[in-house]
Amino acid sequence: MKKFALIGASGYIAPRHMRAIKDTVNELVAAVDPFDSVGIIDSHFPNASFFTEFERFDRHLDKQKRKGNPIDYLSICSPNYLHDAHMRFGLRSNADVICEKPIVLNPWNLEALRSLENESGKKIYNILQLRHHPSIIALKEKIDNSDPNKIHEVDLAYLTSRGKWYHHSWKGDITKSGGIATNIGIHFYDMLMWIFGPVKRNIVHILDKDRAAGYLDLEKARVRWFLSINYDHIPSEIKAQGQRTFRSISVNKEELEFSAGFTDLHTISYQSILDGHGYGIDHALPSIELVHDIRTTPPIGLKGDFHPLCISEPIKVK
Repeated sequence: MKKFALIGASGYIAPRHMRAIKDTVNELVAAVDPFDSVGIIDSHFPNASFFTEFERFDRHLDKQKRKGNPIDYLSICSPNYLHDAHMRFGLRSNADVICEKPIVLNPWNLEALRSLENESGKKIYNILQLRHHPSIIALKEKIDNSDPNKIHEVDLAYLTSRGKWYHHSWKGDITKSGGIATNIGIHFYDMLMWIFGPVKRNIVHILDKDRAAGYLDLEKARVRWFLSINYDHIPSEIKAQGQRTFRSISVNKEELEFSAGFTDLHTISYQSILDGHGYGIDHALPSIELVHDIRTTPPIGLKGDFHPLCISEPIKVK
């Protein structure tokens, strides 16, 4: 049984990490979060030590290490801009690190983390859960076994409504979250490059605080993409169903069904890491480079081949 500590216990994604630790028959021994609304811990690890101050958390882990009870893994679910510092802390604590997306905001930060990995002998793993989704795996196998010279046509849309709170939180601050493309899009970019190969050309059509859109030439695909956190951008047919989220991926005009199957992906990711098959820095790098390029590329507006949801009248959803 491995011992885990957790940074960031009060956020949306933390319970999935707690469940993954429990489902893989391991133990959460300590957690830290400046906010104390963390009753969810009782559902998984009621005996875990909890701190609202990082300094006390640091001291606790150090004392336990000196007593011969070191942690084996540090899981990181903190705000995006703190991932880099918290991963460094994990490596200095002689623990392997499991970090939520994005692993860092800027690609050049990864070199220092590689050096720290080498110095500590420990590893950093990124949660790239879409690579474990059955429908995504099946699509990759289909593309891998298709004509290697074929360029596939892909449309990606992910709209997940957020309220006014979003823009007042760290997620609404591009210097802290990386913006829309980084915060809600990075898993999809990683998935696309995993299946269709590296980026050859990146065009940004829209880059606003509540939506982003663009076009990618990948090695094996032409991709039109659209992301939004604005409820008004959701197709009317989806609103009529009482839903506030819309997710769509079509490949060569064929819709990919992957609305289900997300519940256990963190557990599968954790088990893969524990089995020695996790995704590390080199796996995360291409998507980090891409979202940085999107963030710093001036948008050209609605010119060329843009996603249909960019226009004011959304496309009909079949």
